[in-house]
Amino acid sequence: MKKLKNEKELVKKAIEEGMRYGEQRGVVEFEPTDSANEKIEYIYRLLVHDKVIQPIPQDQISQQSMRHKIAIWASKL
Repeated sequence: MKKLKNEKELVKKAIEEGMRYGEQRGVVEFEPTDSANEKIEYIYRLLVHDKVIQPIPQDQISQQSMRHKIAIWASKL
């Protein structure tokens, strides 16, 4: 997995866009107390469910790989 140049900023953008995407679909309402890790996991699973992104193989799923995957998604928005 190759690290993106500005991955931190892309992860922040992915969380914002992912929250907006989920709330517009009406499937989730994020709380201010939700941690970034919870948001990342939910956004990743929602995007995979909607077939927006390819799933990571089950044995390779980690917080870092989900973070990377949604950062790639955000870079294409």
